[in-house]
Amino acid sequence: MVDIIKYITRQSHKPLILIPVILMILSLLYLGAFGLNEGVDLKGGTMVTVELKQSMTESQITDLVQSNLGVSDVKTSLSGNTATITISGNVDQANFDQKFSNQFNILSFRSVGALLSQAAMDQIVYALLFAFIFMAITVFFVFRDLVPSAAIVLSALCNISIAVGSMSLFGIPLSVASVGALLMLIGYGVDTDILLTTRLLKRHAGDLDDRAEGACRTGITLTFAALASMVVLFVVVKVFIPSAQVLEDISAVLIMGLLSDLLSTWLMNLGILKWHMERGGHN
Repeated sequence: MVDIIKYITRQSHKPLILIPVILMILSLLYLGAFGLNEGVDLKGGTMVTVELKQSMTESQITDLVQSNLGVSDVKTSLSGNTATITISGNVDQANFDQKFSNQFNILSFRSVGALLSQAAMDQIVYALLFAFIFMAITVFFVFRDLVPSAAIVLSALCNISIAVGSMSLFGIPLSVASVGALLMLIGYGVDTDILLTTRLLKRHAGDLDDRAEGACRTGITLTFAALASMVVLFVVVKVFIPSAQVLEDISAVLIMGLLSDLLSTWLMNLGILKWHMERGGHN
């Protein structure tokens, strides 16, 4: 770990900047080509929680619902004798109960219409947009230097782009829960970026490489601690609470985002700041 940190902070920083930039471009290209699945909260659909009257697997439940309702987009999460079934499109509760009265007891039945879905999507766009705007204003007010401020915003944008591209790659739907995780990523990513920028620009003890190494040690330790907790949460939910799909999605998005934050902060942002200061910036 120490050798890696010294290499990152003391070797040529320009080639390292390209790594997160290339990953960001690839993520955006993949996202543009394959799109992003929307959760039932956003695209509309039906979520049913049922009690099984007979032992069935997740795939058996999914096949049964698909064949009886004539729909293709069905996801099932099973926990003990309770299953949560997510169906794309609106389904009539009376019709569902009639078709599956021999297999299920309905515990809850929730439909999300297209109007609510559009409103939710608009709120998500506004939330992410205002998060970036106020972040940029706050960072510029603190450092009063355009390059470090732009580097922090670019780093956060790179972080989110890679995380969203990973969501598309691994089939994690865009939902209210995953958007909350993305907003948390913005906050965490800015924290590590400000830690780095403050160490390099505001402190003067030691040379530039020493300050960069100290910031890198602290930041990577914090990120690995957060990453370990998210991995534990993901494993616990996956193994012991498979019905908690919201927690699984949040932890998965945060894991991918924390990994991308390591690259965007300690390769790209660090490289930009060192280049800026070596050229006489922020004197």
